[in-house]
Amino acid sequence: MSEIKDVDIMEEKDFDTHGREEHMHEEHEHEHEHGERMHEEHEHGEHEHGEHMHEEHEHEEHEHCHQDHHHHHGGHHHCHCCDDDDDDDCDDDGCGCHHHHGEDHDEDEESSGSVRIIIAAVLFLAALLIEKLVKFDMDADHTRYLMVHSLCLLLYFASYMLTGFGVLKEVVENLFHGKLFGEEFLMSVATVGAIVLGEYAEAVAVMLLFQIGEFLEDKAVGHSRKSISTLVDIRPDKASIKHGDSVEEVLAASVNVGDIIIVKPGERIPLDGKILKGNSFVDTSALTGESVPREVLVGDRLLSGYINKDGVIEMEVEKKFSESTASRVLEMVENAQSKKAVTEKFIKRFAKIYTPIVCLLALLLAIVPPLILTMTGHAQTNLWHTWIYRALELLVVSCPCALVISVPLSFFAGLGLASSRGILIKGSNYIEALGRTKTVVFDKTGTLTKGVFEVTAVHPSNPDKIPKEQLLALATHAEYYSTHPISRSLKAKHHCPVCDRLLISTADGSNAREISGRGVRTILDGRTVVAGNAAFMQEEGVKAIVPCDEDNNGTVIHVAVDSEYAGHIVISDVIKEDSATAVERLRSLGVEKILMLTGDGEEASKQTSDKLGLDGCYHGLLPQDKLAKIEELIANYNGKKSCVAFVGDGINDAPVLTRSDVGIAMGGIGSDAAIEAADLVIMDDKPSKTADAILTGRQTMSNVWQNVCFSLGVKILIIILCSLGLANMWLAVFGDTGVTLLAALNSMRLLGKKK
Repeated sequence: MSEIKDVDIMEEKDFDTHGREEHMHEEHEHEHEHGERMHEEHEHGEHEHGEHMHEEHEHEEHEHCHQDHHHHHGGHHHCHCCDDDDDDDCDDDGCGCHHHHGEDHDEDEESSGSVRIIIAAVLFLAALLIEKLVKFDMDADHTRYLMVHSLCLLLYFASYMLTGFGVLKEVVENLFHGKLFGEEFLMSVATVGAIVLGEYAEAVAVMLLFQIGEFLEDKAVGHSRKSISTLVDIRPDKASIKHGDSVEEVLAASVNVGDIIIVKPGERIPLDGKILKGNSFVDTSALTGESVPREVLVGDRLLSGYINKDGVIEMEVEKKFSESTASRVLEMVENAQSKKAVTEKFIKRFAKIYTPIVCLLALLLAIVPPLILTMTGHAQTNLWHTWIYRALELLVVSCPCALVISVPLSFFAGLGLASSRGILIKGSNYIEALGRTKTVVFDKTGTLTKGVFEVTAVHPSNPDKIPKEQLLALATHAEYYSTHPISRSLKAKHHCPVCDRLLISTADGSNAREISGRGVRTILDGRTVVAGNAAFMQEEGVKAIVPCDEDNNGTVIHVAVDSEYAGHIVISDVIKEDSATAVERLRSLGVEKILMLTGDGEEASKQTSDKLGLDGCYHGLLPQDKLAKIEELIANYNGKKSCVAFVGDGINDAPVLTRSDVGIAMGGIGSDAAIEAADLVIMDDKPSKTADAILTGRQTMSNVWQNVCFSLGVKILIIILCSLGLANMWLAVFGDTGVTLLAALNSMRLLGKKK
């Protein structure tokens, strides 16, 4: 059965990417011949071309390795290339399942393999029917018996060679490469041994069922890989670039930052950018996992990978192709396969020593019991025949392919499941850590809160004289010409015809003066309006300043008119609507501790913590303080069976994201430093996706252990039955091929768990 190491799973995608880039390069050079403009684009892409040439060189080396070890085995390719992981050495040292699953299977070759199996099955059934149904007296008609017996042997031999020649050839060639133990070796010894014992029908049946299982396995694993790869195949290669009144389709890699591109309804957005013209709805599910289309307007930013659903969009490119969101997603997913889980590495190491041990046990089973029985005087007819046959059954059932195939496939399916939920996990080792996460620590600003300050309270000192609406208008008009974040928050909350009049009549801001670190003073309709902090009010001679009860919950803007105190406005960060859901879902998953680290003040932090029902918060922390605190939390809460996850978004969170067992970055608004430092990225900035990530980890690990327990359990049971003489070779084949196929299908179930 075919081994599906991590490198094998992604190998086909790497080849596909290489082929696509090679095709893109050829088209690029073709465009270069048609004008100087494309010549400039070609020069712009020289760096990418250089990278492509490096990839091509590596690809050629791999091809060379592939060709050196390319053998036909029941119509399947074989590759003995080493895994990139130094800990794992070569794949062949493990299970020995050397078949390469991939779309590099030729359709013709796959078809010929199935035809070969069908012909072999027909020949086998014909021989079996002749042998069982044709009855005659051998002594009475010896010539007829020889003819029928010879015909059966010929049919068995033809069937065996059709299915087993590639296996036998593989074993011989592996011997020359110093690779003795493998699945082909086990099957060859078992079937040749059965032939020597005169069990021709069972020898052919073993090889035939083995090849049928191989074929079905290839189909199942190939289908699962296609399904998983489809989840992350979100990067279009073409873009429609606008030149004046004309639109030209070009390679997305040749588009420069600042170029204008057109995206039609139904097209996938090729590059990150900002909408200049047109409104539409976009499908963000490829990145965020959200199925509901989102409305986008002029000025909104779009990420590559979104699908335009409605109107034509004209947008300005803000990131080049290699740095676009879709490209980064693909890069993360491809790199994820090199980071293997502890369980996965253990299975590989286990397989390396397992096969030689099985061969030794089979040898002992064939020799020791008959020797003991003979020495004790319990010898029976066909004693050696019986125990050698049982030993051959042991060889067939004991191949560890079910583990070596299904465990990496489960982790890969887990990565695909996370991607479908809008979560990018950078390695299967982080899936394993997520499955053991019992403590989750959140950053505050931009993670649990929106990170955008808004007006949260308006407190007039005398509502009868100056009501809330008028107080907010006075503060907004006074701050109208400021570029301070406070001014932007006020203008987002209030807009009226007076605001437009201010913009027209005093556009130079001559009647307004901003005092840095204090506030603003302006003249509105002949009245002097002052807005700022308490210290500024005192400097301006304002009396009867009313302190704010919410002073520690945000920034307080005091307002005075002609030196008379009018009231104050509170501007603070707002908790995300999804944060409470995140805490609730984490609780439901059994997360024991939910904490918060923040640089904000004590009152604001405590208020957020209390509203969300967190187990605790640590406030006033600088980046180095956050790092020290997360190390303390890891020491306190991180037992052998649990992990600590940290969720953040800012550049100051990067050290903590790196130090924690699982670093989770908010991808939509998160800084590049945070995203690079994190172990997984939440694409839509919903804190509740943290619960989805932990759920994905647990579902994946559950699937892994289901496969491990099922595979070992069934194999051990059949081994016991075979050793006691209660099973036959047919059941042994099921213990190998059947169990592997069922385990692979179980791994694919993960792809159906969307929510």
